[in-house]
Amino acid sequence: MSAKQLEKGSLLLAEPAILGDATFARAVILVAEHGNEGSVGFMLNKPFSFTLNELVPEIKAKFKLYNGGPVEEDNLYFIHNVPQLIPNSVEISRGIYWGGDFELTKNLLNSGQLSQHNIRFFLGYSGWATSQLNEELAANSWIVAPNQYNDALIGVSATNLWKKQLLQLGGEYVLWSNAPENPELN
Repeated sequence: MSAKQLEKGSLLLAEPAILGDATFARAVILVAEHGNEGSVGFMLNKPFSFTLNELVPEIKAKFKLYNGGPVEEDNLYFIHNVPQLIPNSVEISRGIYWGGDFELTKNLLNSGQLSQHNIRFFLGYSGWATSQLNEELAANSWIVAPNQYNDALIGVSATNLWKKQLLQLGGEYVLWSNAPENPELN
């Protein structure tokens, strides 16, 4: 996919060449917004060691919490696939929604009506100013891939997600998918 095919709902895969970048090395990012005002995404494969209920004690659900990116890391964001349960959410694409009524979401979590296959929480987001992401794509910092999971993406395991995406691309990426995380330790 070229930069022209980048759209909301696409996945950004960190190019193997940016392995030295502590934040984005091996990142898989769901693009939640892409337009004239810039771009926003959430890293899908960088879970924290603490859970949602440790951050928000009034929520009883022990869901994984993910590092969404380096912007506004003190803010909580969420994506989900249940707009019929969470009003005021914005569709990203293919049945994936961003945000919504947080008070109602807390009640749904506490009553067990949401599972980790329905909702994913992030601290922070990944953001790009107008045309910045297109420039990074032109510099081969990212690979654009379609979201083949559709709304099931919410429940996809973060473990080896980057590697699995590279294997699907085939070619030279198969070799890169097996590269050690830190080549100096090889």
